[in-house]
Amino acid sequence: MPTQLLVQAPENIDRAALLADDPVWLILLKAVVILLIGPILTIGLILADRKVVGRMQNRPGPNRVGPGGSLQSVADALKLPFKEQIIPDTADRKVYYLAPVVAVVPPLIALSVIPFGPAVTIFGERTVLQLVELPVGALVILAASSIGVYGIVLAGWSSGSPYPLLGGLRSAAQVISYEIAMGLSLVAVVIYAGSLSTGDIVAAQSEGWFFYLLAPSFVIYMISMVGETNRPPFDLPEAESELVGGFHTEYSSMKFAMFFLAEYVNMVIVSAFATMLFLGGGMAPWPLTLIGDNMLNSGWWPLLWFFLKMLLFLFGFIWLMGTLPRMRYDQFMKLGWKVLVPANLVWIVLIAGIHAIQVSGTVTTSEILIFGGVAIVVVVLLSMLLPERRPPDEESVWLSGGDYPAPPADLEVPEHTPRQKAALKAAAKAQRRKALAEGNDSAREDSDRSVSSEAVPVSKEGSDGNV
Repeated sequence: MPTQLLVQAPENIDRAALLADDPVWLILLKAVVILLIGPILTIGLILADRKVVGRMQNRPGPNRVGPGGSLQSVADALKLPFKEQIIPDTADRKVYYLAPVVAVVPPLIALSVIPFGPAVTIFGERTVLQLVELPVGALVILAASSIGVYGIVLAGWSSGSPYPLLGGLRSAAQVISYEIAMGLSLVAVVIYAGSLSTGDIVAAQSEGWFFYLLAPSFVIYMISMVGETNRPPFDLPEAESELVGGFHTEYSSMKFAMFFLAEYVNMVIVSAFATMLFLGGGMAPWPLTLIGDNMLNSGWWPLLWFFLKMLLFLFGFIWLMGTLPRMRYDQFMKLGWKVLVPANLVWIVLIAGIHAIQVSGTVTTSEILIFGGVAIVVVVLLSMLLPERRPPDEESVWLSGGDYPAPPADLEVPEHTPRQKAALKAAAKAQRRKALAEGNDSAREDSDRSVSSEAVPVSKEGSDGNV
C-alpha cells in the first residue's frame, strides 16, 4: 500500500499544481460548463425517460415537437416559466420560496470535484478536466447529495397542506436510512484507495476497477442511489397514488421546474459518483486499453468513456422505472435498515481484514478471490440444505398476498343485521301486547309463529345503509 501511494503521489501533485495555475478565465469557463452539464443532461434525460419507457410499453412516446419528438423537452422548458404561480394562503412564504433553491443548488456544486479526465490543453493552457481537487472530495459529493434532499423536506413542511407534509416526512426518513447505506458503501472504496480525494480514487483503479473487486459495495451503492434520488420504485415522497403529487403538490411554474431539475441533476451526480468510485472514472474499458500503447486513456478520450459509463447508469434509472412497481413504505424502510445497513457493516469488517492480509503480503489477490468464491458457494449450498420453516399448527388468521389480514374461509355471515334483529324484537313485543289486550291466546300464538318465520323488510330509504 505505501508503494502504491508513492507511485500515485507525482500524478496527484501534478493535478493539484495544474489546477492551481489555472488562469481566472479558464476557471470561469470550467464553472460555466459544469453548471450547464446538469440542465443540458436534464433536457435529454426527460426526453429519454419518456421515449425509452414508451418503447418498453410498446407506444411511441412524444413524437410531435421536432424530428421524432426530439424538441419536446425544449418546449416544456419554454412553457413552464409562463405558467401561473399559485401559492397557498397557509404557506410559509419564505421557506416556500427557499425550498426549490436548496434542492437544486447543492447538486450543481457537487459536479465541481468530479474528475472527468486527465490533463489536457485548453486554448494553450495545460489543465485538468476538473474544477477543484480536494483531499475530501468524496465527502463533498456525499454531503451535497444529502443537503439537496432537505429542499424536499422544507417544501413539504412549508406548503401548508397535508399531502406535501407527508411527502416531506417520508423524504426525511428516506434520506436518513439510505444515506447511511450509501456512506457505508464508500468505506470499502476508501480503504482500498487509501484516500478520500476523487483523483486518488480514480488513480487507484489503474490495476482493476472496484466494481468487481468490491462487488457488494457496488450493489449496495446502486440500490442506495435509487433511493437517494426518489426514483421508482423508491419514489415514496411523491407517490401519486397515495399523496396526489407528494412534496411538490402545491408548486407550479418555475418552482416546480426547479424540483424537476433537482431530481435529474441528482441522478447525474450519483451516476458520475458511481462511475468515479467503481468504474475507473475516465479509464477506457479493458479491450480498448490494448490499442496504440494505451492511447485511448490520454487526451480527450477519457471524457468520452466517462460520459458513456455515466449514461449507462442513467439508463438503469429509466429501466427500473419502466420495470418495477412502487414499493410499500414499510418494505422500503425494511430494505434500508434490515438489509443494506447490516450487510454493509459485515462487508466492511470482511474487506478490512482482507486488506490487512493483502498489505502483509502473505496472500495474493487471486487467492483471496478463489477462497472467497468457494466460501460463498458453501454458504449458498448450506442455506439450500436448511429445512423449510413450517407454519404453526394452531389456528391462525389467513393472510393475503400483501401481508394484510383476510377473513377466515369458514366465516358465517349473520342472517340479519343488528338493526333488523332489533326491529324483529320490537315487532314481536308489539304483537304480544296486542294479543294480551284482546285476550285472545290463539291469536298470540299465531302472531309469535308469523313473526319468527318472516323477516322485516329493510329498504335503503328506511335504513341507515347497513343492508
